[in-house]
This record gives sequence, C-alpha cells and structure tokens, in this order.
Amino acid sequence: MDAGYAMIIDAPGAPLRKVVRPVPQPGRGDMLLEVLACGVCRTDLHVLDGEVAAARYPIVPGHEVVGRVLAMGSGADGFAPGDRVGVAWLGASCGRCPYCRSDRENLCDQPVFTGATRDGGYATHMLADPRFCFPIPAAFGDVEAAPLLCAGLIGYRSLRLAGQPQRLGLYGFGASAHIVAQVAKSQGVVVYAFTRPGDTAGQRFALDLGCVWAGGSDEMPPALLDAAIIFAADGTLVPSALAAVGKGSRVVCAGIHMSDIPGFPYDRLWGERSIISVANLTRADAREFLELAAKVPVRTTTTVFPLERAAEALQALRAGAFEGGAVLVP
Repeated sequence: MDAGYAMIIDAPGAPLRKVVRPVPQPGRGDMLLEVLACGVCRTDLHVLDGEVAAARYPIVPGHEVVGRVLAMGSGADGFAPGDRVGVAWLGASCGRCPYCRSDRENLCDQPVFTGATRDGGYATHMLADPRFCFPIPAAFGDVEAAPLLCAGLIGYRSLRLAGQPQRLGLYGFGASAHIVAQVAKSQGVVVYAFTRPGDTAGQRFALDLGCVWAGGSDEMPPALLDAAIIFAADGTLVPSALAAVGKGSRVVCAGIHMSDIPGFPYDRLWGERSIISVANLTRADAREFLELAAKVPVRTTTTVFPLERAAEALQALRAGAFEGGAVLVP
C-alpha cells in the first residue's frame, strides 16, 4: 500500500481534518505500524482544545494504539513484521536527564508524547519507537486492548499512588474508572463510584462492575474513603473528594489537564490528607499492568467508531454519551 490517511488537527481549536498521505517510511530506530485500533482518550480532547502545553501542530492525535508491525527501520529491534504491539502516551524519553536516570522517565525533561508531539494513531499507519511499545496479551482483541494503553495505564499508576486503600472512591466513571474498578476489586478493595449528578445510567454501569455504591459527585459516600482518584477534568471535585476521605488519606488527580481548583478551608486538608497528581507513565507501568490486566481479567466496555468519524467520537466523549471507552477502527 502506497497511501493511507490520517485525521489531523491543524491548530488548537481547529476541527479534525482527513488527509490522504503516503504511508510513512521508518527511519533509523523507528518501526512502521498498520493501525488496527486506537482508543479515544480525554487527553485527545485537551490536545484538540489547546490545553496540552507540550502539543505541537499540525498533529495526528491518538495514543491508545494497537498496531501490527509492517517494517523495522535500521537500528530498530525488539519486534518483527507481523507482531501485534501497543503504543502509549509516552512515545520516548531522553534517557539522560535526572528523572530518567532515577527510574522516573514519566517526568523526563525532553519527552516525546504520542499524539501530541509525534503523530499518533488516528491514522491507517504510524511510526513508533519500538523501545516504547509493548506486546499485547493474546487474551485481548484489538478493540478490547486499545483502552488499556492509556485509560488502563494511567488508572493503574493512579491506583498505585493511592496507596493501599480499603475503601476507594473514583470520581468520573469513564474509560479509566471502569478499568480501575475491576483491578481494585480483584485486590479486595471496596470501590465507590461518583458520576455526573443525575447520571443514573453511569451509576448502574458502576454497580454492574462491582462497585458497592454509586452516586453523584455532589454526594457524600456512606463511609469515609481511604483514597480517591479524580479522573474528571473538573477542579471543583478536589475539595469534594477531600471532604469524602478520612485522615491520612490521599486524593489523586489523574488527568493531564484540570480546571482551576477552587479555594477550600484548610480543615479539609488537615489530618495529614494529601493531594497528588499523576504524570504520564513508565514502561515498567505498562509491562506490569498489561500482565495484570490479562490475569484479572479486565474486560473493557467499548463503543466502536470508524476512523473517519473521529470527530463524532470526540464529541460523544465530551458529552459522556457512552459507557467505558470509544475506539476508532480504520
């Protein structure tokens, strides 16, 4: 195949545009992938809206990519043509900065972000650094696996940073939360779900996945929580989550972008409560999580859109119009 196509964002706030283009050729250290499926992530909306400071334009978004290796560039190894691999948000790290040298490549000073600083998976073909790609467990189909590569990975890192809670609250019950709820439940954690106020369908979805309680984000849970993870990009949820957790607990902010956090009384933070953000992921996170997801086993709930309807999928995500995650298929 000499040509494929991609959905491109030309500038912040610009609509997605379909572009027919030559199939990219792998340079040194790259591999060429045929995209089999690409998840639709809230970070893609932030890139579209110009809320990711690192993003460059024009850009092909998409960083929950399941692809088949077509060719390896010179100096690239680790995979072979025909292999099925996953591509995540962290497309590469410098390997030299203090963070990389201390096993914190998620905080790299010169990172490459798939779908933000390097063209991503809203395309028929893409290039990727094989050092930052991962074999997909055979237990998952292409569409099933796509949400694992960011919703799952960031959710997993968030769960680890939450400590070892007995009672965990998840604010914003979308793609990440529906995966994290399954992982946490498999570890014996009691999970409480917070949705948009009045979202009874989302609350039923959470209860069906094993949450012991589901209510609106404006409600208090029936018991104080040991930790809370906020997946929604709404800063007003931080004081709400602090009110819902007990002393010595942690509130984890899982998104790359969040609206401003309003002021709140110090009493809500006092008692050794803490707030922490999650930044990106490491390759160790990905390897650990994909192995764990296959063992649980995690079952992803997905709504499939043809790649040409990527703009529709993003607007459906913005509106909370589906349960679980959306996945684009070329």
